[in-house]
Amino acid sequence: MSNDLAGVWEVALSDGVHRIEFEHGTTTGKRVIYVDGKEVLRRDWMFKLVGKETFTVGGADTKATINIDAVSGFAYEYTLEINGKSLKKYMENRSKVTSTWVLNLDGTDCRVVLEKDTMDVWCNGEKIETAGEFVDDGTETHFTLGDHNCCVKAVSSGKRRDGIIHTLLVDGTEIAECVE
Repeated sequence: MSNDLAGVWEVALSDGVHRIEFEHGTTTGKRVIYVDGKEVLRRDWMFKLVGKETFTVGGADTKATINIDAVSGFAYEYTLEINGKSLKKYMENRSKVTSTWVLNLDGTDCRVVLEKDTMDVWCNGEKIETAGEFVDDGTETHFTLGDHNCCVKAVSSGKRRDGIIHTLLVDGTEIAECVE
């Protein structure tokens, strides 16, 4: 890493939280992008100091773009877009389509993510094998983490605005959802 670090972002995806770092050499035009400490893009000696760089993040190759805009003189603004949306808009939308729980099982921190549209369950970056079933008040998606029986219950809130409420149970104990 050089001293040209211009931006750092943390992006929460289903397979984990990824750290994106961007170096911009404003004298040479150099652009370097690191995802989770690994260099994914390098351009040396760029004559155009503004523009955009597109790359992928995470196991699902989510599209990311860093926009480089001149603000005044030799000052620059760097913005990150994920799947064509600003990071803020993407994260707001993501909170509507996923539920996330963070818990400690047998001394190991676990980040469990439910993708509400597909009902896929991820734990620490790995997609988990699940079994779904319909029950009287909604659905249950069963899976195991280590020696623990887990279940995501999907129940109607009874209110159209609130929609379906997803709850994670580990060995029958409800785990509080976290906000990313």
